[in-house]
Amino acid sequence: MTDCSPEPMDLPPLLAEGVAVIKSSIRGIGDSAGVYRMMSEDGEVLYVGKAKRISKRVLSYTRPLLLPVRLQRMIAQTRKMEFIKTKTESEALLLEANLIKSLRPKYNVLLKDDKSYPYILMTDRADYPQLMKFRGKPDRQGVYFGPFASAAAVNETLSLLQRVFMLRNCTDSYFASRKSPCLQYHIKRCTAPCVQKVSKEGYLGQVRDARDFLSGKSREVQERLTKSMIKASELQDYEVAAQLRDRVKVLTHVQSRQGVNAYSVGDCDVVAIAIRERSVCVQVFFYRGGQSYGNKSFFWTVEDMVSESEALGGFLVQFYQSRPVPKQVLVGVMPKEGALIEAAYGVQIRVVKRGDAYGLLELAERNAHDALLRHLAEKGSDRKILEGIADLFHLDGVPSRIEIYDNSHISGTNMIGAFVVASPDGFEKKAYRTFNIKMASASDDYAMMREVMLRRFGKIDPDDIDMQSKDWPNLLLIDGGAGQLSAVHDVLDELGLSDYLTVVGIAKGEKRNAGREKFFMRRQGGGQDMFQLPIHDPVLHYLQRLRDEAHRFAIGTHRNKRSKAALGSKLDQVPGIGAKRKKALLLHFGSAKAVEDASVEDLVTVEGISRTIAEKIYNFFHSV
Repeated sequence: MTDCSPEPMDLPPLLAEGVAVIKSSIRGIGDSAGVYRMMSEDGEVLYVGKAKRISKRVLSYTRPLLLPVRLQRMIAQTRKMEFIKTKTESEALLLEANLIKSLRPKYNVLLKDDKSYPYILMTDRADYPQLMKFRGKPDRQGVYFGPFASAAAVNETLSLLQRVFMLRNCTDSYFASRKSPCLQYHIKRCTAPCVQKVSKEGYLGQVRDARDFLSGKSREVQERLTKSMIKASELQDYEVAAQLRDRVKVLTHVQSRQGVNAYSVGDCDVVAIAIRERSVCVQVFFYRGGQSYGNKSFFWTVEDMVSESEALGGFLVQFYQSRPVPKQVLVGVMPKEGALIEAAYGVQIRVVKRGDAYGLLELAERNAHDALLRHLAEKGSDRKILEGIADLFHLDGVPSRIEIYDNSHISGTNMIGAFVVASPDGFEKKAYRTFNIKMASASDDYAMMREVMLRRFGKIDPDDIDMQSKDWPNLLLIDGGAGQLSAVHDVLDELGLSDYLTVVGIAKGEKRNAGREKFFMRRQGGGQDMFQLPIHDPVLHYLQRLRDEAHRFAIGTHRNKRSKAALGSKLDQVPGIGAKRKKALLLHFGSAKAVEDASVEDLVTVEGISRTIAEKIYNFFHSV
């Protein structure tokens, strides 16, 4: 068969150069499985891919006219390639997911949301297990139920569990110190095991029912409660019968709201995808034990049109890289390399076309479609606002990166400088950054701002600036007035960067009223201009939102720093308490205040705390 594909000289110059780079790179790499990286001239990673046979996959890029426009652009920018060989294709898939997450290549499907999801934890305390919300690394012993789509879904489920099963939700230290029932008992949200209002066996029965309910056995639980209600009624214990009746009503309501479809799927995620105008939305519904744990939307923009199969495959690889994998994933279209994903993550991927599960998929697909339409409408509105910002601040075009700066401290202590980043796609939380202020004197806001600017831009050479880079800001928005703006420009003038950055100060309005903000910009030739925007201007509202996000981030970081200092300082002063014991105490009791209130008997239950150490801790906090 004759190869009729165009030779490099028949291609556009940049594309031909990229093909030549690829051809020279694959010489001698062999046919093993592995991962490859395509890189631009300045070292930016454009694409991370994997293959069972690297040479065969990479060779396909040397015939660019047979590929989509998106990949032709990528090849035209490729000036270097790197390879990592693996033993199996599954290893290559997992390595690819890791590299995509860390490198964020522009031509890969990128999943922005990588936060941890909340769970419900039933602790393994032998006598009286505790029910609590949990987020983070599952390093505490107990039974975990989830993941839930949001904290609100967890809170709703916890509220239901307390109404029906009446389990305690207090900390171990609070539980141990109770002498009389708390409010939860009086409003019938807890059976008060802390003061033996319920027997150990009775409480463990409540625990069993709650565990069965969370495991999808709600009908069995309802039947047991109904039998207990009838028995209490026959024994003329009408108060208990009435309580059980109310609990059965709640479960009946939950089941009717849940619908019958969910019970047939057990543990699964239902994943639906919608694509329109180069924007992708994936909707994930979480079902565990036939119970709905909520849903979550994910959005991203692709360089060029991609198929649903390709986008879904890229999403699943990244989504399950750092999350628990259910028994099965229900989809409307088989993702690209679905068999490989199944093997790598040990999950069954089912394409649903009929049956009870199809109703769940239809629900997810409707939500994905509607969410994408709303997202596109919001993006269209934001685009107009960004065009307004470009006109207002005399930018060359719509800003692709806006950095918003704020400082936070209390009387000069725990001083924090921070900036957040906004783009046409929203807030880029991975790009947020904080600075511990070290040189500025207490409460000198201008000096703090100068230090932040030096930390952000001090090592940048004006001769090496690429103003088209995605990491270079088109606009700096400073929370402050004329003084803060002058402080910023003093630093930028000194660094030779003023000509490369547009800086705007936004000062709070009269009496700190929103809508009366004043904007400050340097005037050409010297001096500053001050102006205000109409109170109902959408551009003003958008800028307020940017300023408020920077303020929230700076305040939150400052509070965390202050809290850690306060929590750590008490325990740091206790003799014999090092970092390991301090961590064990805080994990067990939850706070330094709870450690301070704990008895010797409570303290010795902590791993690594002997009775001698426990007495030292107790005496330290209770000696006069």
